[in-house]
Amino acid sequence: MNADSKGALPIKEPTQLILAKLQSFANGFFLQLPNVAAALLFLFVAWLLAKSVERAVAHVAAKRGRPDLGALLGSLAKVALLVAAFLFAAAIIFPSVQPADVFATLGIGSVAIGFAFKDILQNLLAGLLLLINRPYRRGDQIAVKGFEGSVVRIETRATIIRTYDGRRVIIPNSDVYTSAVIVNTAHDHRRDEVMIGIGYGDDPVQAIDVFLAAIRGVDGVLADPAPDVLPDQLNESTVDLKARWWADSTRSEQVQVRSRVVLAIFEAARKHGIDLPFPTQVMLFHDQTEDGDATRENQREGWPSKSTMVTQESRAKRVAKRKPKR
Repeated sequence: MNADSKGALPIKEPTQLILAKLQSFANGFFLQLPNVAAALLFLFVAWLLAKSVERAVAHVAAKRGRPDLGALLGSLAKVALLVAAFLFAAAIIFPSVQPADVFATLGIGSVAIGFAFKDILQNLLAGLLLLINRPYRRGDQIAVKGFEGSVVRIETRATIIRTYDGRRVIIPNSDVYTSAVIVNTAHDHRRDEVMIGIGYGDDPVQAIDVFLAAIRGVDGVLADPAPDVLPDQLNESTVDLKARWWADSTRSEQVQVRSRVVLAIFEAARKHGIDLPFPTQVMLFHDQTEDGDATRENQREGWPSKSTMVTQESRAKRVAKRKPKR
């Protein structure tokens, strides 16, 4: 060993230091190769197990008629198994790493993770609750948040519906869970109605019988519960009748049956001479030539009373008398 003039130890070249460090890393890597191989094999087996568990959960749920819930639970089980497998693989490669310590660290950081992924976790929990409670299911026709259509599927983040005009709408599960949802196909049949305005010169009882017979003959209208036609209100220019009937709850059937009912009502009204008037106005004019025209108590509302009405001939005579002579 050589020493300098001051008795200090010789300083190694930087290149030699780097090579020595790399050599130590290489030695450590080759020493860890068996552990790395064991960890990779363990991860491969864990991945196969996780996929099997996911498929098994999805299969069991699908047999019970709940495919969306099975897909969600299967995905969660797969992720949980893979996370645990990675932790144990890290413990195999680095024996100083203990899975319990990692879980403790994750527990401390869970608050921060929860705040960072608040919306994702909220939608995930809402989707899980929707799949468990099943207020609606795949294929149901629903109306929510101003959108209406058929449920395609329920995912971990959102509910996907297909509108009646062929568009896809993705609604976050948290919005669906906290909003009012109308399930149009919750029952096999539902009721529809239409307003019919007839003229004041028509007989409402006769019109009800005619329209009721027409509705009963429409294809798609259920006989039980039976359709009915009820007087609803006296409108400005019509007597309004409300026709109600029951049909299949699907959107396509509701639209088709409603169109057939409207056409049947129109044909029945035309066949039996029942007026279906449009809005009309009646204007009453006062000539203000009678003595009693200015007296309010001698008039009916909007028209002079009979006691003050005179013939056209007497009115003309009185007008002639009032004219000044030349």
